[in-house]
Amino acid sequence: MIINDPEVLAQVTAAVDAYETALMTNDVEALDGFFRDAPETVRYGVAENLYGFAEIAAFRIGRAGGSPLRERLRTEITTFGRDFAIANVEFLRTGAKQPGRQSQTWLRTENGWKIVSAHVSLLQGGADQRLAP
Repeated sequence: MIINDPEVLAQVTAAVDAYETALMTNDVEALDGFFRDAPETVRYGVAENLYGFAEIAAFRIGRAGGSPLRERLRTEITTFGRDFAIANVEFLRTGAKQPGRQSQTWLRTENGWKIVSAHVSLLQGGADQRLAP
C-alpha cells in the first residue's frame, strides 16, 4: 500500500479545502454533499452525536447561522492506498481562546471522496495547549 501517493493526496487536500470553504460560507447543500449518504456515517460535534446521514443533514438545516468562523492553524492529511484518507485540522474560532480539533475519515466512493466519520472537539484550558507550531 502506498501512503500519501501525490495524486491521491492532492485529491483529498482539494476536498478538505472545499469542505472548509463550504463550512465557512454555510453552504448546507455542499456540506451535505461531502458526507456519504448512508446510515453508517457518523459525526460527533462539540455538543452533538449524529448517527447516519439523515441526522447529520437535519443538524445542518437546524443550525442557525452555520459554524462559527474559524482559522485553520494546521492541517494534516494522510492517504492510505487510493481509496482511504484521514484529515486532521487544528483550528481557532474567531474570538476564542481554546483551539479546536477536527478529524475526518474520507473514502473514495462511486460518487467521489466522501466523509464517513467526523469528529469536532474543543481543547479545554486555553491557548497554552495549542498543538500547532
